[in-house]
Amino acid sequence: MLVPRHSLLVRITHWINAFSLALLLLSGLGIYNAHPALYWGQQSHFDRPWLATGAAIQGGQLRGVTRLGGAQFDTTGVLGASSVDGRPTARGFPAWLTLPGPRHLSVSRRWHFFFAWLFAVNGAIYALSAVLLGHLRRDLLPTADQLRPRHVLQEIWDHARLRFARGEAARHYNVLQKGAYLGAAFVLLPLMILTGMTMSPGLDAAFPWLLDLFGGRQSARSIHFIVAWLIVGFFLVHIVMVVLSGTWNNIRSMLTGRYAIEVEPPAATPTASDASAGLH
Repeated sequence: MLVPRHSLLVRITHWINAFSLALLLLSGLGIYNAHPALYWGQQSHFDRPWLATGAAIQGGQLRGVTRLGGAQFDTTGVLGASSVDGRPTARGFPAWLTLPGPRHLSVSRRWHFFFAWLFAVNGAIYALSAVLLGHLRRDLLPTADQLRPRHVLQEIWDHARLRFARGEAARHYNVLQKGAYLGAAFVLLPLMILTGMTMSPGLDAAFPWLLDLFGGRQSARSIHFIVAWLIVGFFLVHIVMVVLSGTWNNIRSMLTGRYAIEVEPPAATPTASDASAGLH
């Protein structure tokens, strides 16, 4: 049986968010490639990055080298050095993972800023509507029963065994879904927007408290980078769960708003002959 699950506004904002985030990631990595290193604080201490992806000549060949804290890794072909037109080239992330593919900072920035504003406006519409139209209270906030430790542990155990809700229970988000969506929508995404604002000198002039909030522009850039990959992790887990719990059913619900649930057949009503048979 098909039942309503997602409103039109939720569906529209969902797909705009997905599209915007994809292009924000690709263009953001293009911006990162202009200076593939991250620092903490207000200034770039070039000799003390906590993360850096670069290239070095080793044994007569160009090798990709990634430094994380005091550790160093050979990441040739993925980070630091990858093939461009068949030739090994020094670059943070490979061309197929950046927008545009060639190193072009100004174009990456234009793409990033355009979709950042689209994402921010769309996210504000979603958050405001979730509060005003009851979507937050009705669908996203966990109930008291769902927050019981025993219930949470049971949900984790069921998901580990790939046992998903059926019937009426499938019409609503479980506590793990609610926690993940609330964390992404009201923690990670606002954090992404605020740290992005902090990296803009113009916005810093209008909102100087942002620099104090995040401990400097370079710290904001680092947090922005980390949160971006946390969102990528959320997205990958989300896709895996969509596939495992019913790919077409989940996609249909986000396209049409309708979700199919299994309806248990009504219990058979005893007949007079059944009753008389039970007397013998």
